[in-house]
Amino acid sequence: MNFGRAIVLSVAAVGCSLVAVAVPPGVSPGPGIRYATDAYPGFDSEDELLKPSRKEPGWFGWISGPKKDTAAEQLAYAASLEAEESWKDAKKAYDALVREWPTSPEAPKAQKAIADICLGKLLDSEAAFAEYRYLLDFYSAQCNYDEIVELMYKTAELMRDEGKTIVFFRFDNTVDVRRAYEAVVLRAPGASFAPKAMLTIASLREDEDKQETAATVYENLRSMYPDSPEAATALYREAKARMVVLRRCEYNRERVRDTIGFLSFAIETGRLEPGQLEEVSGFRAEARALLEEEAYNAAKFYDSRTRTKRSAVSAYQRFLDEYPTSDRAPEVRRRLFELQEEGK
Repeated sequence: MNFGRAIVLSVAAVGCSLVAVAVPPGVSPGPGIRYATDAYPGFDSEDELLKPSRKEPGWFGWISGPKKDTAAEQLAYAASLEAEESWKDAKKAYDALVREWPTSPEAPKAQKAIADICLGKLLDSEAAFAEYRYLLDFYSAQCNYDEIVELMYKTAELMRDEGKTIVFFRFDNTVDVRRAYEAVVLRAPGASFAPKAMLTIASLREDEDKQETAATVYENLRSMYPDSPEAATALYREAKARMVVLRRCEYNRERVRDTIGFLSFAIETGRLEPGQLEEVSGFRAEARALLEEEAYNAAKFYDSRTRTKRSAVSAYQRFLDEYPTSDRAPEVRRRLFELQEEGK
């Protein structure tokens, strides 16, 4: 199955109109085919990303330029350096070929060699990812798309595990890693690892303390891959993320009602584990309590000297109609009786 080539001929063409092409069965889940230009809520937009530019010959060509007269000779020269395990020199030689002869048949071979050296020999996963991405962006029709996008995914996994090391100190590179996973999903939304990649993207959004955006990614994952194991995980994680947002933000009736609606949906799907079901049920009870508290405070607001008894009676009656079993119901009934007696 070629899950990439049919979806996006070249990501370098983003911004141009894409024409639907014949797609083999199973390329993309769901009722329709997805393209790299489709909206992916929760992902960084194209405007927020640094787009790779085409490699060009350097200013100091006599130093960094090719050592041979043709692309074929330069490829053989770079390969000989690689055979000697002169990894950095081989990488430079391959890179010089790509820059000098970008449209040659040897260029995509050299570009892949650069990425392979970065990954397997120089152990620089970030550089490797950038080089594999360059290969897909500019040579998608001249490379094994499926193989390269899978290498991109594996490299993104390494980036997440390793983090950045600066002067022997390890730092989390959450944003760079998340964008790497996003690049993979955009280039191969029909790949078997795409749901897992989206789950990671949402988790990294939570690491960035952006739970609302994470919930959006979880929701999109469930929509795109409803039958995947990751969709069930996303359901639970989305519930948790939504509750973090609910607890942090100022009271908003519509947000609370929307959260209750989602939590009820999550409970009714039957896809939550027993422990998860208990926790999500607790979330719903907590959200419902917020609505009840707001309704009670609203009723109390009308029960003041500046308000008419009729307004207070109506407010208390509405509370009892909506929350007849509330712990506050006895107190509200007593006060409602007093107001009704005073009005006689």
